Amino acid sequence: MLYRALFWLVLRHLPAETAHRVGTALLGALTWPPGMKALCRWLTAARDPRLRLTVFGRELPSPLGLAAGFDKDGRHPAALAALGFGFVEIGTVTAQAQPGNPRPRMFRLVRDRALINRLGFNNRGAAAAAARLARRPAVPLLGINIGKTKIVDEAGALADYAASTTLLGPLADYLVVNVSSPNTPGLRDLQAVDKLRPLLAHVRATLDRASPDRRVPLVVKIAPDLADDDIDAVAAMALELGLDGIIATNTTIARGGLATPADAVAALGAGGLSGAPLKARSLEVLRRLRAKVGDRLVLIAVGGIETADDAWARIAAGATLVQGYTGFVYGGPLWPRRIHRGLARRLRAAGLPALRAAIGADA
Repeated sequence: MLYRALFWLVLRHLPAETAHRVGTALLGALTWPPGMKALCRWLTAARDPRLRLTVFGRELPSPLGLAAGFDKDGRHPAALAALGFGFVEIGTVTAQAQPGNPRPRMFRLVRDRALINRLGFNNRGAAAAAARLARRPAVPLLGINIGKTKIVDEAGALADYAASTTLLGPLADYLVVNVSSPNTPGLRDLQAVDKLRPLLAHVRATLDRASPDRRVPLVVKIAPDLADDDIDAVAAMALELGLDGIIATNTTIARGGLATPADAVAALGAGGLSGAPLKARSLEVLRRLRAKVGDRLVLIAVGGIETADDAWARIAAGATLVQGYTGFVYGGPLWPRRIHRGLARRLRAAGLPALRAAIGADA
């Protein structure tokens, strides 16, 4: 209730990106004074042992993670884990530092519980992130999401992704190839299987060279705007190449069915839409992937997850892990705690001994 009051009285009147900077700055308070992180972890941690599961060789306290985009440079993974997230995905990081698109570039659609962003992979580059992450942050599972530098053309994409992979791959518990953001020109073209297959094969080979003593899981993140046939093709290719997982889905360029007036939405301009309006399509994509790959890949669901019921629906549809971003922005710092409690209630009501038993129950 306190956060909701703060949101309605203060935060919603600030530009969305300014509010984000304020929020991430406050995360720094979780590292000081001593003991603050421990206190936050005690308040927000998943308490029901049935929520625990092992993914990519690591034991997680819960299946709920923070999606890429919130902590682009990997500054706050430990503080975010202290807020109760079972895992944290940082990024998107590019090989070269870049400022992103001109401001304003992030907008709230409060009536739709949604965001539009055209940030454009603003980050300080792979070398800076690698230096920061070299001292392992206290996170049960750390994902690192990499994308293409804007000034690099399609012909240079393989080398660009490989440069990020070499620096960041050995520091990741899983590495994500992002080819699905709508805010880097030409990036989504790389989702076509004839272009995606050589890219992922090259990243996999680079990752194995960069981390010879530990096989780092490789995951690809896809857009909700892909046609169903293209989703099927990506699923088949992921199995063929021996990928470890698929994240479904990134933001959408669609604008249908919004409560916000169409002229107000149009005035905001281009960008990826996230939040509640993405819920139905992201679930459709997840179900289609599960039908194609079964339990052979780790499916990570993201897009429109606001409540424990949303998370439960994704898990029952076949997701091993779920992620949030916009739900966290609107829900506040106790949002992970509410998701954990709701999932625990669903497990008890279903009489299931562990979350693992719920994965794919409705598939």
